[in-house]
Amino acid sequence: MSDYRARFLQLALHANALRFGEFTLKSGRLSPYFFNAGRFDSGAAMADLASCYADAIEASGVQFDLLFGPAYKGIPLATALGIEFARRGRDLPLAFNRKEAKDHGEGGTLIGAPLDGRRVLIVDDVITAGTAIREALGMITAAGGRPTGIVVALDRQEVLGEGAERRSAAQRVAEETGVPVTAVATLHDLLAFAGENAELVGHREQLLAYRARYGSAVK
Repeated sequence: MSDYRARFLQLALHANALRFGEFTLKSGRLSPYFFNAGRFDSGAAMADLASCYADAIEASGVQFDLLFGPAYKGIPLATALGIEFARRGRDLPLAFNRKEAKDHGEGGTLIGAPLDGRRVLIVDDVITAGTAIREALGMITAAGGRPTGIVVALDRQEVLGEGAERRSAAQRVAEETGVPVTAVATLHDLLAFAGENAELVGHREQLLAYRARYGSAVK
């Protein structure tokens, strides 16, 4: 497993962003684990998280000129990532959107650097059904930007529903839009990590059973 993947999973455990037990998801499924990026709630945690994102992005080889954070969790994630890239010597423009358009002041839905003519990397926490990402892609294209990649913290590699051709939300977004999706870590990585961690090995069977029932065909 890549160093940044293991660092991210260890960081998520330490921040209590990754938890094990029984959790009812929005889909109604009973999951043996739960990920909540909102628990990266300190400056140090966000800095460490951004470092993991940056390593995953550099490993992917995706080409981009601007970072875009979809409201709401994508905003602090993209901001922290922008700071991390500046620390590494690359000062990138940053933009994000409002949930509702503003009709006074500067107005509009988008805030930050102009997107026109730029290759845009979308930064978010997860892709659940893909709705928010598709909305972001539409906004970016309408503003003249060219989406070239999407990066998320964790890909659950989970099919969207019954008979979903064993494709996860991330896979479907990539296939339908042509925009590649990079994850800092995946369920596959989590299984490997749990198998090497004495404190987590007891959860591995439940994770395997969940993947067998809901996991996508492509690992």
